[in-house]
Amino acid sequence: MAHGPRFRVKFRRQREGKTDYRYRLRQLKSERPRAVVRFTNRRVLVSLEEFDPKGDRILVQAESPELVAVGFPSSSLTSTPAAYLTGYLAGLRLAAKGPKEAVLDAGVLRPSKGGRILGALQGLLDAGVDVPHSKDGLPPKERLGGAHLKTPLPQPLDQYRQKVSSSLVTKAAKAPSTPKAPKPAPAPGSSSGGSARPGASP
Repeated sequence: MAHGPRFRVKFRRQREGKTDYRYRLRQLKSERPRAVVRFTNRRVLVSLEEFDPKGDRILVQAESPELVAVGFPSSSLTSTPAAYLTGYLAGLRLAAKGPKEAVLDAGVLRPSKGGRILGALQGLLDAGVDVPHSKDGLPPKERLGGAHLKTPLPQPLDQYRQKVSSSLVTKAAKAPSTPKAPKPAPAPGSSSGGSARPGASP
């Protein structure tokens, strides 16, 4: 292990390969929300986040399992079409809140030509979000529509887009119900509560 007066231990997330701090610093200097695109084995996640010293603040987010509600096949929730529609949904939700610009944050991953990261980016762009990018490498319409998949999508991509914009965005825009305040506990010796006090007549 390296050592000496000039050796500086790297941050834990940098040692684990989870965060590229130089890349993150360049994004923060843009002073735009970050369009964070992440993948798991079962889903695509796209969120628009703003920097906060206490922790990044999420403006809006979308996950590919939400697409099942509009008839998208659950077996393709990590595909390029799913990434596109998830980015499209997140972009519509962002536009409904006001901001319409962002910078792409793919984490430690690097976008590949025609890949899922750029598919999510295309969805953000089609939703009206201004994201600095190069047109080279964006997935063609055939790939966004799932032409490369072993099992074709049951419906054309445009139909899913219409359902996403008319159904899921409206659903997300509903204000959450305000939780009711809990009722105060009865004071000691109070008759409310149903049970009789010790020594009281039945």
